[in-house]
Amino acid sequence: MSERTHVTVSVTGVVQGVGFRPFVYRTATENDLAGRVKNTGDGRVEIVLDGLQADVDGFLSALRTDPPPLARVENVVVEASEPAGLDTFEIVDSTDSSGGSGSIPPDTAMCDACLEDLRDPESRFHDYWATACVDCGPRYTVIRELPYDRPTTSMDDFPMCADCREDYEEPSDRRYHAQTIACPGCGPTLSLLDGDGSARADGDDAIERAGDRLADGDLVAIKGIGGTHLACDATDPAAVEALRERTGRPEKPFAVMAPDLATVESFAAVSDDERAALRDTRRPILLLDGRRTDRPRWLDAVSPGLHTVGVMLPYSGLHHLLFDHVDGPLVMTSANMPGVPMATDRASILADLDGVIDAALVHDREIVMRCDDSVARYAGGNRRFVRRSRGWVPESLPSPAETDRDVLALGAEFDATVALTQDGDVVPSQYLGDVDNPETVEYLRETVSHLRNLLGTDPDVVASDLHPDFLTTREAQKYASEGDMAGPVQVQHHHAHAASLLAERERERGVVIAADGTGYGPDGSIWGGEVLDATLADFERVGGLSTFSLPGGTAAIEQPARSLASLLDDEARIDELLVDRGALATESEAATVRRQVQAGVNTPATTSAGRLLDAVSALLDVCTDRSYEGEPAMKLESAAVDGAVLDYETPLRDARRESGGRYPAVRPRSRRPGWRSLDWRRRCDGPVGAG
Repeated sequence: MSERTHVTVSVTGVVQGVGFRPFVYRTATENDLAGRVKNTGDGRVEIVLDGLQADVDGFLSALRTDPPPLARVENVVVEASEPAGLDTFEIVDSTDSSGGSGSIPPDTAMCDACLEDLRDPESRFHDYWATACVDCGPRYTVIRELPYDRPTTSMDDFPMCADCREDYEEPSDRRYHAQTIACPGCGPTLSLLDGDGSARADGDDAIERAGDRLADGDLVAIKGIGGTHLACDATDPAAVEALRERTGRPEKPFAVMAPDLATVESFAAVSDDERAALRDTRRPILLLDGRRTDRPRWLDAVSPGLHTVGVMLPYSGLHHLLFDHVDGPLVMTSANMPGVPMATDRASILADLDGVIDAALVHDREIVMRCDDSVARYAGGNRRFVRRSRGWVPESLPSPAETDRDVLALGAEFDATVALTQDGDVVPSQYLGDVDNPETVEYLRETVSHLRNLLGTDPDVVASDLHPDFLTTREAQKYASEGDMAGPVQVQHHHAHAASLLAERERERGVVIAADGTGYGPDGSIWGGEVLDATLADFERVGGLSTFSLPGGTAAIEQPARSLASLLDDEARIDELLVDRGALATESEAATVRRQVQAGVNTPATTSAGRLLDAVSALLDVCTDRSYEGEPAMKLESAAVDGAVLDYETPLRDARRESGGRYPAVRPRSRRPGWRSLDWRRRCDGPVGAG
């Protein structure tokens, strides 16, 4: 017969806010074990077990192999302990503690069971927008601190009614110890406001009236789970054009939300992998192929000049209910004006979007930490992130290097995220946008403070990009000067890209091609098309694109045709491209560009692959005036996706001597033949597109 034993079990990982304690309770009672379970303030779950050894072994096996869907068990420590003196198993109050390595779960889409409750006329959760359970709903965006309990979340503002309390305390219920449990009788409420803030409807009526406003062509701000969307009818060209005019986004592609997969497949091609990703609990925006013979015309307004369209499915009860009153897909784009973080409360929505929105559908639950939608695409059967945010953050990643110091990394200024390291893990933040103004700097600091609070970590070192003028670099200097962190340690931009790739591939060293728009080089020039022999700690530049100039500096980024003046050597041809074909506005402007190139004045040198692709886009009349980041290259990709593949031998010279004879590094002997060939084909075949 098995002997009786008494043990204490400590579990780390994503184990708070995922229904782990109810799972432990059920598993323990199924194995006839007495004891208790609780959350701890450092992010662990602590379990005391009293029973037969065989039953304890069965419990531990289930703990490791069959945890709740949203849980991630990283480490289980079992220690012998004194008898607890308990005859039953129970969930007890959480304990506070300072510091730790807990993992917070990300927000997840409404589960199928809650969706059934939402649709069931007999359920008390029928048509309630904030329905959730232990397997779904907001987590990261509502939690203030550990341990994860209702009082430490924004749900603390909504005391449970008797019915919700009964479900919360019933071990057999799916909402047993679900901290976000709520119903129409006790939970957050909805309101529909006019653009001036005057109330129009509440509750279910607010959703129906919002649907009516969208159907009428209005622009509606919709406060959701972790942020706010600007929404309009995607199939209404006038509504989409109004959204562009009011937000100053004349060409930028908008994401759309479709009510179901069948609707998505009516306007985009969807692979099996993409189909699974659209339905996944993380619900990212996926970039899908919108090329088809029966392509609807509204796609051209939503995603102008591109062969792809960003698509997501509903991920909250609010979204599902809204589509009961709306036919077809909706544009759902982040509710922020350029350069300003997304609005998340009633006051900021009305203030920041004054003159933009016709109405706002809002609720009264605080969004503690905003979190933009994630964006991904599939290439070669593999998922590639464009933006890792909602649904993934703040999941940790294994650190590629061992270190005895915890690091706060602030990164670059554009498309920024921050990251913290702790106990061998890296915790990246949500997408922060471009940190180039006081508002986004404040958002960065709020995010750092939030993550430090949740993780209970005090970084030893702060790291930043090498660029001396990035606001993120200056913030790193401030953190260091405040006295609690060493540094800042500055990391070259493309070495950071290379190191992240090595970490992703679990390699210690590799030859990496780092191609992007811009990065500050150690020589003070603008890098962007580099071949690096890199390790995690160091790198050597062994190859790359030949340098060319950017006439007018940043003006060449906004007007890609400027770079052509330094890439083409035929002055008459340059004049034709810059003026006759409208790449620049006036002859005077074109003359200024010519003088800049000839005199080498205000023409910073670069090896940027992004600027090179921009110039090709301008040469082929695909895009001559950039209105959003990446536009020329994105439109060039879309123009080329159906093109024929032509063989072209690039003249290369051996650069082994320049690298000490160790590397077969190569550089183009001359860029002229390639540009002449490209320009000749453009003259013969005509422009590819219209900018």
